[in-house]
Amino acid sequence: MKLIDIHTHLDKLEEGVEQALALGDAAGVGGYITIGTDPEDLPVVLKIAETYYPKVLCTLGVHPHEAELYTPDVAQFIKNHAPQKEVAAVGEIGLDFFYKTSDPQMQLRAFDEQMSIAKELQMPVEIHTRDAEPETLEILKKYKGQVRGLLHCFTGTLDMAKKSLDLGFNISFSGIVTFKNADSLREVLKYVPLDRMHIETDAPFLAPVPMRGRPNTSAYLTYTAEFVAQWKGISQEDLALQTSKNLQELFPKMSITVKDCIH
Repeated sequence: MKLIDIHTHLDKLEEGVEQALALGDAAGVGGYITIGTDPEDLPVVLKIAETYYPKVLCTLGVHPHEAELYTPDVAQFIKNHAPQKEVAAVGEIGLDFFYKTSDPQMQLRAFDEQMSIAKELQMPVEIHTRDAEPETLEILKKYKGQVRGLLHCFTGTLDMAKKSLDLGFNISFSGIVTFKNADSLREVLKYVPLDRMHIETDAPFLAPVPMRGRPNTSAYLTYTAEFVAQWKGISQEDLALQTSKNLQELFPKMSITVKDCIH
């Protein structure tokens, strides 16, 4: 039974795609979703997914940090290519009012329009949200029952998690949950039901303990899995099985990869 890294940036890893996949495979990772974030990397992640499918799928979307680069041409690229079998979701989309790297109103427009694309194409989403809980929830409410997906690398409040789950969205945990100062996030981990949760690396960022401080890679997903399994009181095998089932249910295009990992 292998793990699946549902959020990694294979195009940004120092070791390169081939080596990252080899290291991940050796560590017990059998599937990957590599994430699009801006107009320049969308063709790159799509090419990676086309090359390594069905082990690797991708997402196509514009990150809130890059909201000012979201144009009608970019939207059309997403619409044209998201239906491909190699594209698992629309993402990484959302809101980030912490770093203030792009105008909040432009972020809101880009987020809303990309949610609309997901609705039109009947595709799930991977959402980034930081310091924008009320605004994110308003968008999620708008698309309740019309768009499904997950809040990736969740670092929000327990209230945010509860409301997101109620709106039909799943929660994904990264290596942050292993950090010493992440007590509040571990309370969220305790609360989120097993059938609504996922794990990820967000590599090359946020390496888990005991690798914190190093560039992250998909192979380190096993450390997060071990930690999460202990906190949930289950075996790593059961965690891998349940999160794979969750992924298959939420991201139908991952079904081939999930079946390969289970068998």
